[in-house]
Amino acid sequence: MTFFIILLVVVVVIFAVKNIRLNLISRPTFKMFKKVLPPLSQTEREAMEAGDVWWDGELFSGNPDWQKLHRFPKPELSDKENAFMDNQVETLLAMLDDYQIVQKDKDLPKDVWDYLKSEGFFALIIPEKFGGREFSAIANSTIVSKIATKSLTAAVTVMVPNSLGPGELLLHYGTTEQQNRWLPTLATGEDVPCFALTGPEAGSDAGSIPDSGVVCMGEHNGEEVLGLRLNWSKRYITLAPVATVLGLAFKMYDPDGLLGGEKELGITCALIPTDHPGVETGERHYPLNMAFMNGTTYGEDVFIPLDWIIGGQQGAGRGWRMLVECLSAGRGISLPALSTATGHLAAKMTSAYAMVRQQFGVSIGQFEGVQEALARIGGLTYALESCRLMTAGAIDLKLSPSVVTAIAKYHMTEMGRTVMNDAMDIHSGKGIQVGPNNYLAHGYMGIPVSITVEGANILTRNLMIFGQGATRCHPFVLKEMEAAAMEDDDAALEQFDGLLMDHIMFAACNASMALVHGLTRSCFAKAPVSGETAVYYKQLTRMSRGLAICTDVAMLMLGGELKRKEMISARLGDVLSHLYLASTVLKRFEDEGRQQADLPFVKYAIETSLYEIGQAFDGFFKNFSNPVVNFVLKRIVFPLGNHYHKPSDAIAQSICKHMTQPGVFRNRLTHLCYVDENAGTGVMESAFLAMHDMQTQFKDLKQWQRKGKVPATFDIEGAINYALENDLLKQTDADAMHHANKLRKQAIAVDNFQPGEL
Repeated sequence: MTFFIILLVVVVVIFAVKNIRLNLISRPTFKMFKKVLPPLSQTEREAMEAGDVWWDGELFSGNPDWQKLHRFPKPELSDKENAFMDNQVETLLAMLDDYQIVQKDKDLPKDVWDYLKSEGFFALIIPEKFGGREFSAIANSTIVSKIATKSLTAAVTVMVPNSLGPGELLLHYGTTEQQNRWLPTLATGEDVPCFALTGPEAGSDAGSIPDSGVVCMGEHNGEEVLGLRLNWSKRYITLAPVATVLGLAFKMYDPDGLLGGEKELGITCALIPTDHPGVETGERHYPLNMAFMNGTTYGEDVFIPLDWIIGGQQGAGRGWRMLVECLSAGRGISLPALSTATGHLAAKMTSAYAMVRQQFGVSIGQFEGVQEALARIGGLTYALESCRLMTAGAIDLKLSPSVVTAIAKYHMTEMGRTVMNDAMDIHSGKGIQVGPNNYLAHGYMGIPVSITVEGANILTRNLMIFGQGATRCHPFVLKEMEAAAMEDDDAALEQFDGLLMDHIMFAACNASMALVHGLTRSCFAKAPVSGETAVYYKQLTRMSRGLAICTDVAMLMLGGELKRKEMISARLGDVLSHLYLASTVLKRFEDEGRQQADLPFVKYAIETSLYEIGQAFDGFFKNFSNPVVNFVLKRIVFPLGNHYHKPSDAIAQSICKHMTQPGVFRNRLTHLCYVDENAGTGVMESAFLAMHDMQTQFKDLKQWQRKGKVPATFDIEGAINYALENDLLKQTDADAMHHANKLRKQAIAVDNFQPGEL
């Protein structure tokens, strides 16, 4: 006992007496920290510093403030945004024939192009003073989602001018002259923008782009002016074949010192009219059979004046930071909108098909194998819409949460892929026959495009989410890195000492509370609500503690090597991601008034996230380099074992029951799905509603056939007629059943083509 008292006194003295602490703890740790500090390239540093820390910071803290989550405003459309949805968007959707667009014309019709321009679809983010719509991020997202349920080609055409491109860059960084020159014509559609970043040798690694701009004197409008001699080769540029103004990213050099500063200024962005001498556009790519405009642009020795740099001469070398800060639109609005559209369309049409399609005399939705996939569609669709709302809502708070939007981009596109695969599996043969009535085929073809663009998913998961999150969102790491970079060692050590003490207390608290929560199954953790969702808040808090302590240990043990241990960092990124996804589900559930019908979907989504968190932690523990540390960490986070599991069959079956019942809930779950009365979606929904209305009569008919009252050899139509003739059915019921069966046969039919037609 005496020994432990003495030991405790020694520890207290070491930490309490500053000079002793500095020499025994802080100084050696500071030297080690500087040694293991991961080297950051200029582009990495700018990416790290760009954007805002938001709810992701709470999740990294180990003790999220759930009341803060509830206080975030509920994302809602304004009256003028709702009016646009009810009028312009509905009109546009009625104009679109996606089979004709994709399979035949390979382009939008001229009247659609003209309508998009005249009605401000390309000007959703441009302020009204420049002639734009000045809509919110949630409106932008909702418009793109709705359009995507009818035509991905049209949705992509609308989303690109309203995400990363000249419009957004001008709004944030353009000079007054540049804004006045370009924004009015972009708003009216007189100018169509594109932005060229990716090239043959540089995709995800934008810092290695070979495209160059050299400062020199040249002729412009008959005058000798200071400008740039540009050379570039870009590919995969959406809208490039039809663009009238090209946003271009390149590396800027000043070898002769004409600007009087550095000779290598870094990545720079400029706006160039595509009719400018030397600019080459017009060639098209053909991205997986999609008809949206995508292609190349080239330029050789193209001279432009310096004032074409976005932000003018002061924008020289600031291009990468501009791009990183503006990527939130693409990652947080556009691509999540497309993925959510996949969920809404798949949920509405697949639930209908599961009832309409029959095998062995019953609807396929009664088979548990189909129910498993249908429940996954429903649960993930609820999660997709939840994440779409909260992430776009963050952007409407005038934030640029780079980690959150990276999470949304990666996980929502992957969820969209899962949902579409399940929808295709349930539709089976109907899903794979391309034709005017196939509402899944083009979405299925387009999924890999979303997976690839705005940072390929492999890169986003393995490098970006945790790579940025661990430093940006951690309460102390970025500040410690800044202290280590200070030139004055004494001042740096002084600052580092205070941060280190706070960091040690932070880690000790998280480790102890993670263990307590693990031993008590989070019984004593706080929840901001009562009821069935309270347990989820507690479990997410517990996992937040686990993430915090595992992050600290991983960074301490691996240092700069962690950046190269992509599988390890990706698993910690998965924990953070699913903490965020589950948060969005809880937020939506509260915002929408804790609807009882939503509970199975809430449970499915959150239990899926908790299961994925458990799997990610298991992978982390099994593959972390130090077995002793592995053992200790696992016993802290899961002292009684990992008991997270996939949602139960009962939850899945409850979801299927809700999805296959017409009414308010199904409409809310799939409210963005456009049902075209003259196309396959309209036929399927009509058949679903008609069959549902007569389901009791069809069940009776099956019973009569089993009991011999109606010959079992009759097909459905024959059985209906026989039952009518033998007074088993009323005429009105028989007529309604014939009508429903006609719609059913029409709904399950696939498109046929005459010889030579294809």
